[in-house]
Parts: sequence; structure tokens; C-alpha cells
Amino acid sequence: MHAESPRSLAPSTIAVIGAGIVGCCIALELQKRGASVLLIDRDQPGQGCSYGNSGAISTSSVAPLAMPGVLASLPKMLLDPESPLRLSLAYLPAALPWLARFVMSASPRGVEDAAQRLAALHHGAIERHEALTREVGVPGLLLRRGHLHLYPDAAALAADAQGWAMRERFGFQCERLDRAGIEALEPRVGRRYQAGVSMADQATIRNPLRYVQAIASTFAARGGQVIRDEIRRLAPVSDGWVLHGTGGTFHADRAVVATGAWSRRVLDPLGVRLRLESQRGYHVQFAGAGDVVSRTVVLADRKIFVTPMEGGLRVGGTVEIAGLKRPPNMHRAAILERVARETFPELASTPAAYWMGHRPCMPDSVPVIGPAPGRPGLWLAVGHGHLGLTDSVNTAWQIADQMGAA
Repeated sequence: MHAESPRSLAPSTIAVIGAGIVGCCIALELQKRGASVLLIDRDQPGQGCSYGNSGAISTSSVAPLAMPGVLASLPKMLLDPESPLRLSLAYLPAALPWLARFVMSASPRGVEDAAQRLAALHHGAIERHEALTREVGVPGLLLRRGHLHLYPDAAALAADAQGWAMRERFGFQCERLDRAGIEALEPRVGRRYQAGVSMADQATIRNPLRYVQAIASTFAARGGQVIRDEIRRLAPVSDGWVLHGTGGTFHADRAVVATGAWSRRVLDPLGVRLRLESQRGYHVQFAGAGDVVSRTVVLADRKIFVTPMEGGLRVGGTVEIAGLKRPPNMHRAAILERVARETFPELASTPAAYWMGHRPCMPDSVPVIGPAPGRPGLWLAVGHGHLGLTDSVNTAWQIADQMGAA
């Protein structure tokens, strides 16, 4: 756990652009350190990727998405419409620069470096989320019952040996289970799954949207400004930054960009080049079926997360690389629905609703957190990928600590 000794900030105005979980956590933390903060987003807080994520606080997720041998999986990404990692053929030319760096990052040295950096960022996240849920008045949203990863058989589990060895090397406790062990924890899981790994030290947020809303409401109640506007352009001036929105112009001493997959729209014109790509994710929510499982369950062979949410059972996953502009491909959500009904037969007649969102991903799976190179007063909190919820609080502390030391 990080030492709880926050650095105070000199009185100043800081604009945080983006009101997802990362931006809201940053705004609240900066406010607590003494800054006057503007929180600006084109939508209401939590309406983007934060709305539909699977709720996992997964501090054990130290393995980057690009692991050794990933190049061999590219044909399946292109040709198999049901692959958990899917690349749109039409989007391939635009995705090639990112894909090249993705493949390059899968070297043993690159993977080890990414794992070290992710483990450091994750450290103490569950305890900080626990404290934050209490602070913003929603302690009941944090579920500390661990995560259960499931495999069809021992051979499938063995195929993931590298990832599990990495988790254990970073100190995470992994308990192997047979079918009887799975049933003892989650008796409603279908017979397909005969092997598993229980990780008791992981957690879940049972309503990510309500969590973000509670953080934003606390920030506003303490005097923070929540502004509905789309920032189209940032301009450096002698005493800070001017933010040009569709509805107004704002001035701040410093600015933080936390706009997820859309961050390049304001950063590219400034010459701040990030290899950022949207990994489009889908979920299916089964109304009123939140008691089907009692913790986050991961169907590891299909890269699918099953989560007991306040509003029902959420089944999320898949990675689709197809950019920001193409409409959702709801066939991806239909795959999730089919797998969920096969795995949990009692969902047979339960109605389901579909959703798609944009995860902002860097090729090596490590977010960019800190000052923008060559742009004094501009800060970045971008590229959290599948771990934005997990790392939101620690990102906020890191940004606030760095600003306090600057």
C-alpha cells in the first residue's frame, strides 16, 4: 500500500477534461489537495466506457494483452468472427501502426517491463477503492469476494501457465480448483467448466456508473465545477491553457487530459503523439439475474467476465479493433449472450440488453500518466485499457503527487 501522505498543491485552477472514472477520481483528489478544479465532459459523468465496464478491480492483471507468440494469433483475429480478439479487416490499414507496436511489445523484455509497471500502478488499489467508496457514500458497491477464473479442463488451464506464473511471481495467491471446488464457490456454473483458479484477494464494483456519479457528486458538493461541454482544442498561453469547447472557452493554470479513446483528437494537434487505439468492448446485461453468481467469474477460455451487478448479471468481454467511427457490431454482443445462456442454463428466458464502449489502449497495455512532453502545464492520464476502474484511484494520486512536486 502506498504511504498515505498526499502532497498539497499550491492554489491554482486545474481543468480535468473527461468525466469517466479516471477523470472523476483525478478531479476529486486534486480538489482535496487544495486546487480549484473544473471537470469538463461532453456527457454526464460516467456515461462512456465507465458506464459499461465489468466492474472488476483486478490488481492481479499484471500480464499485458500482448504476450510472446501474439503474432501467431493475428490470422485468427482477422478470419474468425468469434475470436475473443477481433480485428476488422476494413480497419486493418488504419490499425497497422498500432498493431506493429503491439507485436513489438510482446518481446520477453517488453512483457516483463510492462508487468513491472502495471504491478506498481495496481499496488494498494483495492484498499484505496474501499476508502473512496466510504468517502463518497457508496460502501455497499464494493464486493470483496475475489475472482474465479474457469477453464474447460486442466489442459486449458495449463495453456495459461505463463500468465498464472507471472501473477504468483508478483505475490498473488492462486488456488487451483477441480469441479467440486468450483461448485463449492459457484454452484450454478455449467458443466463445461471443470478446472478453475480462485483469487480471493480481488474485488468488484457492483455498479460502476453509480460509483462514478457518487464521486462526481461529492466533488460538486465540495465546490467543484462540473461542466457539460466538448473540448475541441487546447491552446497554451503565457499563464496556462485555454480550452476551446463547443459551448464556451475556459482558462486554467494547468490541464489534465483524461478523455479515454478520444484523447488523440486534442493531443495530436499539439504534437503530443500517442499510439492509442480503441479496443471496443461489449456487454450483455440480464435483468434481475444478479444472483446467478456471487463474485466476478471469468470464463478464461473465452475472455468473458461475468459480474453480479445491482441491475442484473453483466456479461462483458471481447476485444474488437475497428476504430471510433464504425457503428457497433452487435454480433459481438450476441456471442456473449449465447455463451452466457450456455454456461448458466437458468438464463434461458431472461431478457438481455446490449452495450458497446471504447476502451483506450496502448500497445504495451501500460497507460500514460504524467506531464505531456514539451507542453508545460499539460498532463496526461490516458490509455488504461481494460484496467481503468482498477487504476483510477492510483492514477489520481500519481497525478496529484506529481503536480505537487512540480
